[in-house]
Amino acid sequence: MSKARKRTRRLPKGKPSLLGRFFRFLFSRPVRRLLLLVIVLGLLFYFRVPVMSALGTAWESLISFLGVGLILPAAAILLLGWMAWRWRIPGFLRAWNRWLGSIAFSVALFGLLAFFVPQGGILSEVTWGGNLGRAILGTPGPLAALRLVAIGLAGTFLVAPRGSWRLFSTFASALANLYRSYPLHRIPGRLAAWLLALYRRYPLPRMLLSRIRRPPRPRVEPVERMVERMVEYGAPKVAEPRVMPQVEVVPAVPLMAETPPPVAEERVERAEERVERWQLPSIGLLDRTPEVELGQVDTERRARLIEEALASYGVEAKVVQVNVGPTVTQFGVEPGWDRRYREVKERDRNGNVRVHLEEVSKTRVKVERITSLANDLALALAAPSIKIEAPVPGKSIVGIEVPNTTAALVSLRSMMESAAFQKLKAKAKLPLALGKGVSGETVVADLTKMPHLLIAGATGSGKSVCINSMIATLLLQATPEEVRFLLIDPKRVELVVFANVPHLVSPVIVDREKAVATLKWFNREMDHRYDKLASVGARDIEAYNRNPRVKEPLPYLLLIIDELADLMAAAPDEVERRLCRLAQLARATGIHLVIATQRPSVDVVTGLIKANFPARISFAMTSQVDSRTILDCGGAEKLLGQGDMLFLPTDAARPKRLQGSFVSEAEIERLVSFWISQRGQPVYIPQLVEDLAKPSLSPAEDPLLEKARRLAQEHSRISTSFLQRRLGIGYPRAARLMDLLEEQGVVATGELGKSREVLRGEEEKGG
Repeated sequence: MSKARKRTRRLPKGKPSLLGRFFRFLFSRPVRRLLLLVIVLGLLFYFRVPVMSALGTAWESLISFLGVGLILPAAAILLLGWMAWRWRIPGFLRAWNRWLGSIAFSVALFGLLAFFVPQGGILSEVTWGGNLGRAILGTPGPLAALRLVAIGLAGTFLVAPRGSWRLFSTFASALANLYRSYPLHRIPGRLAAWLLALYRRYPLPRMLLSRIRRPPRPRVEPVERMVERMVEYGAPKVAEPRVMPQVEVVPAVPLMAETPPPVAEERVERAEERVERWQLPSIGLLDRTPEVELGQVDTERRARLIEEALASYGVEAKVVQVNVGPTVTQFGVEPGWDRRYREVKERDRNGNVRVHLEEVSKTRVKVERITSLANDLALALAAPSIKIEAPVPGKSIVGIEVPNTTAALVSLRSMMESAAFQKLKAKAKLPLALGKGVSGETVVADLTKMPHLLIAGATGSGKSVCINSMIATLLLQATPEEVRFLLIDPKRVELVVFANVPHLVSPVIVDREKAVATLKWFNREMDHRYDKLASVGARDIEAYNRNPRVKEPLPYLLLIIDELADLMAAAPDEVERRLCRLAQLARATGIHLVIATQRPSVDVVTGLIKANFPARISFAMTSQVDSRTILDCGGAEKLLGQGDMLFLPTDAARPKRLQGSFVSEAEIERLVSFWISQRGQPVYIPQLVEDLAKPSLSPAEDPLLEKARRLAQEHSRISTSFLQRRLGIGYPRAARLMDLLEEQGVVATGELGKSREVLRGEEEKGG
């Protein structure tokens, strides 16, 4: 069969005839469409009158029913035609909720167009939205507008449900936070309390009654009218004056000596004069900064991440408390249980073996398991570092302190206006506004109870701002007759802004040699004050100032050093000895020390200095060793800087984390200008100024230099430790003496830590 098929030949087709080609052309697709178009146009032309009338009636009906919104159905028809032509549905319209949302938007648009009425035409009888829009809108007014807004919101939720719900939750949380900040339900109560207090102060009914019941003032007649009346009615007879018998006056003999005026009244008068002489600045000189609050959604998300991260490492825990602070948020985590189970096999009624777990024992999760996961929690929270306080003092929880996404600024004005500071101010002489804790509570302290303060921190961590805040706090509430300052600023740029303030006892000291002389004067002043206390039998400065025999009370005296390391490099032994003596004895005389350093090493913050400064503040440190040097514990190396600090009070075993109060340079300038305006030039202590004016000893005038030279001449080789033992001095001074001997050519240059050869002259060699 296949061969037979291969042998068959195709007969050649003949050419079609002319008539065939004509009919093929006549029935081709383009000609058919053209003929159909001609027929349709012919029919329309023939029946043009009824068609035009029908189209006009339909157009008027559509316009009156839909109005300008007719564009929407036309666009929908074109979209459907395009979809039918391309045989494809757009991805936006594949979900039924988007179809419903588009319909809701169309209904809202019809109702919105119904608000507008054209001046003429068919739509003047209805609206731009036609009868449909008027039916949707109803009676124009606020209710109709609310109806359209509700329809539009429904369309938004239908078109984009997830985004709309996310936007709605964000808006609701923002409203909740705003309501927490400004509770509206308390405003009527506060307004009523204010009106009641105003009524109690100015009672209107009593004032009106007093005016009604007040007798009328007597009318004063002129003297001429009174004389005329006396002449008209006759003057009354004047009685003759009675002559009193003469009585011998015996001078009284004083029974007791003349009583002197009370001393207490004189002291009160003098205090009033001092108050009138100085005027305290207003709190309005400080700026008020807005408070930044962390969103509740972010806080809840972080709490959930902490629980999930701990659970992923097999630690059962639950966040039971959240304390939002200005810089960090403390999450109180309650440890869960470590549970142990065993498998129990039992047979059911059908004889099948079933296995279930039975709890054998449970123990609390150890705190060490949570603290060991600090780095893992920081990774889960995407935080630079976290600090774990285990446990929180006074609570059975573990505190996980996480940095906030936005740090809030703690202004000095908000601190001084707080209730805690006002309460401390009423009973303390030197109150300080330190900052806010991790829970947002205000932390204040009394410098007289500390009684000295040691501050340490790396460069740029906030030490100088903290000192400026303390000085500004005292300048806002104490006159120069109550508190005096002595400022030592080896940096020459930090404390010089307070120059010419009347509270200073001397100019700001920037030379470290003069700073040593200042410590000597402080020791003499302390001894002088102790003599004054002993003269009246007082125990401390408060008892001395209350004594009625005291004519001029003693002011508190504050020594503030911005950089201790520079002073220790100049004269370590003398500075340490005099600072320790002041720290041990100066409290009763009203002398207090505030010392700051950025290098808390053991040669700067020695054991004696640290033992006499129980109150300490540590800002951000570079290592845990520095943190242990200043606080005797770690934690300062995890601080964030910019005022983030750990405060160790005298009555606490653990430091407390704070965000220090901030005072700007503009605020300090306004405060200093206020005090300078009251008195042009500051009144310094003459004796201290004379001591500072004396030329300081140069290093070459060290009294032990001659002894060191004689020791060198007696031996062939000497070392720094040899001078230290023979002269009984510290290592820094012995090293300085060795350098001086090298400069004078007494000893040769040697390697560090080894003895040096003594250079002898030719005469000595010959002898």
